[in-house]
Amino acid sequence: MTGIAIIIEGGGEGQSRKRLRLGMTEFLGEIRDNCRKKDWYFNLAAYGSRNDAYKGFVHFNNFEKFHIVVLLVDSEEEVEAEHPHQHLTQRDGWQFLENNKNNVHLMVQTMETWIVSDQNAMKKYYGNRYKTINLPVELEETSKPDISNWLDNATSKTQKGRYHKIKHASELLKKINPDEVRKRCKHCDSLFTSLLSRFEEA
Repeated sequence: MTGIAIIIEGGGEGQSRKRLRLGMTEFLGEIRDNCRKKDWYFNLAAYGSRNDAYKGFVHFNNFEKFHIVVLLVDSEEEVEAEHPHQHLTQRDGWQFLENNKNNVHLMVQTMETWIVSDQNAMKKYYGNRYKTINLPVELEETSKPDISNWLDNATSKTQKGRYHKIKHASELLKKINPDEVRKRCKHCDSLFTSLLSRFEEA
């Protein structure tokens, strides 16, 4: 069966992993909906750790029923390599086959970089006590600790409390506008552009 399988890191265990899967599926809704129009299979799986996500990517590539298998993980640090697969080979020692290395994508430098990209959605979710973050032009150059500190400061006095990855991330992924993220994060734009082009080629 022709389709797309997207393997992501994160989610912890049990219900939290399911919530992350549902949140990311909604964020990638344009891709999911195009699969439905083409009568393609769509599957998104959260694998917990980065290493488990990589192992899942290798495993899924052994199944012929998936036309496209995508790996989506945090870069953890600034990306200097030309291609995502090169960054992960250099940083993590992961190896990729020639026919799947272009299906490797990054959330730079952390998934929360995507979340903070849409400040309007953040304010609607957290309410009036949310402190709007003044985002830099080169958002992907912002380190993981700095993104975490921004979120902590921006949400500390809100009714929902400080940003909590397990409690809040899945709901925020359903609310942020992918177009806003794509404007600020070139690696997110690359993910959408790459996958949406597959439907035009089919």
